Amino acid sequence: MNGQPSTTKKSNEFKRPIVVGVAGGTGSGKTTVVREILKALDPDDVLVIQHDSYYRDRSHLPSEERASINYDHPDALETSLLVEHLRQLSVGQAVEVPIYDFAIHIRRPECRRVEPCKVIVVEGILILADPELRELFNIKVFVDTDAVICFIRRMERDIAERARTRDSVVRQYLETVRPMHLEFVEPSRRYADVIVPEGGYNSVAVDMLITKIRSVIER
Repeated sequence: MNGQPSTTKKSNEFKRPIVVGVAGGTGSGKTTVVREILKALDPDDVLVIQHDSYYRDRSHLPSEERASINYDHPDALETSLLVEHLRQLSVGQAVEVPIYDFAIHIRRPECRRVEPCKVIVVEGILILADPELRELFNIKVFVDTDAVICFIRRMERDIAERARTRDSVVRQYLETVRPMHLEFVEPSRRYADVIVPEGGYNSVAVDMLITKIRSVIER
């Protein structure tokens, strides 16, 4: 023995992240709920992944054909890649999340590298409709808001953020958004652990959700 104090350190043991799925119709207020979660928790402990980032790349198709695709159907999304990424994050591996250009319906060549952290929040209208994806969520949330309010919010968002015209938004809503909501989104609410009426403006429901997330973290 050389009389020197030991400098051996215990390695930090990786803890599997808590995965929270936030589903609900388009314009229901999912993003507001997620924003409240981010405000309540340490931002360094929370990773947000949008299901919309996993829309399939359509760069091989003409622009007119890309615009006519039903983007509200589950087949429009590469959910298997999201499942793979969540599994990698759950064992401590970083992943490359696609970046999708909604204006021209293609994936950009660059990706967003994300590292695992304590809480992973997955947001999307169809995330509770997929059994394989649903099984990865520790907490399943469904945000429930009146259809008229959802439509108005979607129109405002698509015009301001996705370079859509008013007529195209109305046409898409009638032809695909509403029918797909009734076929896939609305039925998926039965899988939710927590239903949040009126989105992030329901402070009581959101506070209860945040309390639940904190309790799971502490365990």
